[in-house]
Amino acid sequence: MFSPTVIAVVFGVIFLAELPDKTALASLMLGTRYRASYVFAGVAAAFVVHVALAIAAGSLLTLLPHRLVQGVVGLLFLGGAAMLLLSRGEEDEEVRAPSSQSFWKVAGAGFTLILVAEFGDLTQIMTANLAARYGDPVSVAIGAVLGLWAVAALGIFGGQLLMRRVPLRLITKIAAAVMVVLAGFSLYEAAAG
Repeated sequence: MFSPTVIAVVFGVIFLAELPDKTALASLMLGTRYRASYVFAGVAAAFVVHVALAIAAGSLLTLLPHRLVQGVVGLLFLGGAAMLLLSRGEEDEEVRAPSSQSFWKVAGAGFTLILVAEFGDLTQIMTANLAARYGDPVSVAIGAVLGLWAVAALGIFGGQLLMRRVPLRLITKIAAAVMVVLAGFSLYEAAAG
């Protein structure tokens, strides 16, 4: 069974946290060079693997005492908010272009780029935290995957328009604020528990 509320919360948190990330920009760049559907297929597959690893880690956290987990989750959310607010933007990374427009080469390049770039990334850590917080791995996985796919689709299909209309600094501040609120809830539960 899954919870639409948990899916919606996770979707919002992951979507906002991923928007200013380098992978959104990498998706945008790949989408401007190659067939968008090929790029999206590779990127989407990489995000499924990324979320599966995070859910597995978060599910292991549920075996620990609830108060301890809530305290750690709260602190990690605060750390994530601080990382978002204190980051100055990352250096452009060189992406090697596939030599042809074949589906497998383009999708493979997108898959590899995103899988490597996202390993241990803030959204992967946040997904593990959310899985531990809610104890509902299916709902968290659905929300996280949909949030990551939505950002990838925006990056690939419409990223240039979004970035012209919504300042990246504002998006980062909103994501950080949501994480601070979630940290507050988690730390309150740890103290009250």
